[in-house]
Amino acid sequence: MALYVIGDTHLSLGSSKPMDVFGGAWEGYMEKLSQGLGVLREEDVLLVAGDVSWGMSLEESEQDFAWLDALPGTKILMKGNHDYWWNTVSKMERFFREKGFESLKILHNNCHLYGETALCGTRGWFYEEEREGQSQKVFLRELQRLETSLKAAGDREKLCFLHYPPFYAGYCCQPILDLLEAYHVKACYYGHLHGASHRLAIQGVRGTVDYRLIAADYLKFRPEKILE
Repeated sequence: MALYVIGDTHLSLGSSKPMDVFGGAWEGYMEKLSQGLGVLREEDVLLVAGDVSWGMSLEESEQDFAWLDALPGTKILMKGNHDYWWNTVSKMERFFREKGFESLKILHNNCHLYGETALCGTRGWFYEEEREGQSQKVFLRELQRLETSLKAAGDREKLCFLHYPPFYAGYCCQPILDLLEAYHVKACYYGHLHGASHRLAIQGVRGTVDYRLIAADYLKFRPEKILE
């Protein structure tokens, strides 16, 4: 039994936005993902940290969900900035049940358990202190969702998963960092940074939290094992 994580799969089997058009590491990415995710076994858990599918609706993403569901193990999905198919938890879970996607779970305003370890997280947002209005409202909502997820974990050891990086070179989202410290999160895994932006990633232990970039192209489309 093992816990794996990967972000930014950008599946596009039912839509017209394959990442191959960007060339470079993304060329042939579906084959690379298939090979990389070939390590999964039925007893394993894979957390996909946002930007799961390019589909604009649950229906348009159905082929992508079917592809994921066919992989061995349990798959936990969370929202990224390009997951336009995202809906209410009740609608997503009902859609999965109706389509027979029994291995797909949602991380949103909750936590999942891997043994005695709590898997917490949310999409996150870019925090710009000088800005107000809708962007600020979205950020505060994401901050609340993260705290709701962390609270749901109780006193268990916590791992946190974000789509947006909580910090990188030249940028810091202190309110999220403060929450991770306050709830004694052991490690935080994030995606969203691609290509040349990989060099901006800040990784390793900062404060008491270990931060890791897990965007698919950074991992060479192989999921990172984080727990046995």
